[in-house]
Amino acid sequence: MWLSTLTPLEHVFFWIAIAASALLVIQIILLLVSFGGGDLDADGDFDMDGDTDTDGGLGIFTVKGLTAFFALGGWCGFAAASYMPDNVWAPILISVAAGLVAFLGVGFALKGISKLQCAGNLESDKLVGKTATVYVSVPAARSGRGKITLTAQGKYMEIDAVTDGDRIPADEQVEIVSYSDDFAIVRKQS
Repeated sequence: MWLSTLTPLEHVFFWIAIAASALLVIQIILLLVSFGGGDLDADGDFDMDGDTDTDGGLGIFTVKGLTAFFALGGWCGFAAASYMPDNVWAPILISVAAGLVAFLGVGFALKGISKLQCAGNLESDKLVGKTATVYVSVPAARSGRGKITLTAQGKYMEIDAVTDGDRIPADEQVEIVSYSDDFAIVRKQS
């Protein structure tokens, strides 16, 4: 059998690589399953200093990073040990170097991906005084809701709007007087 021809060092690298690769496949499957909206998640982020806020730190110590370290390190170590059967330290160093590259690569990739996330919270106090354009006419005296569009807080948004004055037709410029719950109170710009 092929396994019986391996050296002890090749055995160590082979089984580490097999176990880590199996975990990597499981993580990928869980990622695909949870992508559809499921609650399955196999990621366990932690910080070494005990701080729970990972936005400020690098946040590379994850299960995904460690799995990548052992998978790539194991396979590179196995290949190096097969190529250099008489040398023990070179495969170990190659394995650790390849594992660190994978570990840091996954860490930086996850950090980059986390920057793409947006909380989407609307800071209503920053909307007051902004100019907007009426998209759907705003009925008079709060008798119904219209819609306004504007760019604020780094994004284009459409907000429900009411007015205390006369009807405001579409394409008019308005000023946001206040923001309450889920709608803006606007007035026609002078």
